Amino acid sequence: MNPDFLVIGAGVAGLRAAIELAEAGQVLVVAKDSLQESSSEYAQGGIAVALSDDDEVELHEHDTLYAGDGLCDRAAVRILAEEGPAAIQQLIEWGAAFDRTETGLAFTREAAHSRSRVLHAHGDSTGREIAHTLHRKASSLPNITFRSYTATTDLLLDDGAAGALLYDAGTRTTTQILARAVLLATGGLGRVFLNTTNPDVATGDGVAMAFRAGAAISDIEFVQFHPTALHVEGAPCFLLSEALRGEGGSLRNREGEPFMERYHALKDLAPRDVVARAIVTEMTRTGAPHVWLDLTHLGAAFLPERFPRIYQTCLQYGVDITRQPAPVRPAAHYAMGGVRTNLDGSASLPRLFAAGEVACTGVHGANRLASNSLLEGVVFGARAGRAMRETTAGVSSARAESVSFAAPAATASEIRHLAWEQCGIVRCGDGLRTAVERLESCAYGPLPPTRERAALRNIHQVALLIARCALSREESRGAHYRTDFPVKRAEFEKHSVIHKDFGVRFE
Repeated sequence: MNPDFLVIGAGVAGLRAAIELAEAGQVLVVAKDSLQESSSEYAQGGIAVALSDDDEVELHEHDTLYAGDGLCDRAAVRILAEEGPAAIQQLIEWGAAFDRTETGLAFTREAAHSRSRVLHAHGDSTGREIAHTLHRKASSLPNITFRSYTATTDLLLDDGAAGALLYDAGTRTTTQILARAVLLATGGLGRVFLNTTNPDVATGDGVAMAFRAGAAISDIEFVQFHPTALHVEGAPCFLLSEALRGEGGSLRNREGEPFMERYHALKDLAPRDVVARAIVTEMTRTGAPHVWLDLTHLGAAFLPERFPRIYQTCLQYGVDITRQPAPVRPAAHYAMGGVRTNLDGSASLPRLFAAGEVACTGVHGANRLASNSLLEGVVFGARAGRAMRETTAGVSSARAESVSFAAPAATASEIRHLAWEQCGIVRCGDGLRTAVERLESCAYGPLPPTRERAALRNIHQVALLIARCALSREESRGAHYRTDFPVKRAEFEKHSVIHKDFGVRFE
């Protein structure tokens, strides 16, 4: 049976939209893996919001604009900062248990924030707490149903309907689902790169499917590389939250000396792009595979209590952060760009919406401010849900045309290595041209769909979009840094837009 609304993705943005949609009809929420496996679950640091006594919406807005390096959409930033406090209060009413002090909510500070405005839950499990709160709320609403272990392979969009092709991993069958409107809430694209903090499901599915369907993609060249991922042989690229530096952690090079004062006035609390490039520079200069994040001076009692998940995970891989510095290096973490939307989540195609990391509202500009991502998912997920409910009333579910499935003749490992080497933290024109040429030369062949082939096809598509847009942006700004164009240029203070019917434009 076809639902009224199809939500692809069960993270914070998708669940918040589903809750908003439930009173307007039947909602189907589809998850590629388990309902608990999303980027939201891995968000440690917290959620930024202007709720403390010494904070103001205007200050949160200012800090977001500063981090965005001239490319933020001011209206989107204002919405994020203004609607954030009410969104957090609503989460608390639904049962979200943020950490508290004796006098109220506990706030911490992270890089590029002028105030301590970051809420956290269970120390370093904020995303998990918010996602679980929203899942409890959504599960209590009779109009919302869930399907897990179901990969979406393609969107189905025409004049009469919106929908998608869903591949069920259990039955190995593909079904067509039609609805009044579709929301992409598929999260990030970190798995396009060799080193990433993202879960296995973050293969850029929403961006790739939207592009193939004919939607506009914007600012996709801006990929944030988190400065501090654990670097231990045999261990995953586990994120060591920026909140560790917010609490006083210090970055040190191979010789054990603090180095961030040479790169930015804010030192260890500089914007993420600055810190990531500084670490790469120090690694190159000293020939080291990583730098050190020193937390030992914070005390053996404080760290396990404030960061229990990080402490236990590091201990599992042989690093006791209370006694020894942690080896860290940057890893792909967050996409500022994605499916181009307006302020209500509407994409450039009728009845297609996007919210959360997969979307590009312009709120993050060229470099996301720390801990704004969870807030974006909550605020813009709700806005997208309301817009879907209001703008699709009365639309019938006619039948959409199916599409054929084809996959590239390349391995995921080959593409991820290429993306990391040529489209990573430090880029140059020659490397980007090499990436474009090699990715464009991949032959495609018709194959039966599987979850793995769908992910491979999407990784290839997104890597090519990043390479094309990064090659066209002949400047350095925010998370996009080119050695052949190392400074910002006024003519590029515009958003990149790429569409399957034309190349890269700047608007």
